[in-house]
Amino acid sequence: MRYLFLILSFLTLTTSFAQEQFSETIVDSTFFTKVDSLYREDQFYVGITYNVLTNLPKSVRQNGFSSGISLGFLRDMPINKKRTFAIAVGAGLSYANYQQNLVVSEFNAVNQYEVVSSSDISTGKLEQLFVDVPIEFRWRNSTPTSYKFWRIYSGFKFQYLLYDKSRHEGDGFSYRVSKNSDLNNLQFGPYIAVGFNTWNFQAYYGVNPLYKNVTTDGGEAINMRTLNVGLMFYIL
Repeated sequence: MRYLFLILSFLTLTTSFAQEQFSETIVDSTFFTKVDSLYREDQFYVGITYNVLTNLPKSVRQNGFSSGISLGFLRDMPINKKRTFAIAVGAGLSYANYQQNLVVSEFNAVNQYEVVSSSDISTGKLEQLFVDVPIEFRWRNSTPTSYKFWRIYSGFKFQYLLYDKSRHEGDGFSYRVSKNSDLNNLQFGPYIAVGFNTWNFQAYYGVNPLYKNVTTDGGEAINMRTLNVGLMFYIL
């Protein structure tokens, strides 16, 4: 019985020592991970926006809530020792819709653009799906041990149109037009994201117009551009 007690005591002490050593190893490993001086801010992002059309032709009005959503991934490349400045390049997808009273119809393979009174239209929407390539310059006051920090990310975004659809319905008419060749397939413009931790304000302005050289039924050029404002969420 005495020998059995000694053996059990030895095993207990050995197990406790091993657990202590293992715990120290885990703590050390965790600590090492947190103070990694070569960290990156590689991030997934999700953005939601309210879309405003600018440079509207006369009598064209937005008549509903125009929204957008984007998601993608950004590769972070720090350019200073403290890693507070960086360049990031990414890829993603974005969806945008614009509710307005510029009715698009197609007759004999030719698109026509008619301005209809907002009271005479029940549905008026242009929807677009893009593949995005953002390139941005980054500043943040992050540290190796904190994931909560202030940031200012500013850059330029290129968008290539994958899909589009115009849908307009009203009193006596119903039109649907997709793959509109009058739309500019390539969109681009500057943007900025400013905020703290997960929550960030964002804004984007499209430099080139949504449409190519087209006019309304009244002969006015359609040079509409988009201003998108909203929130951006970054996820490590």
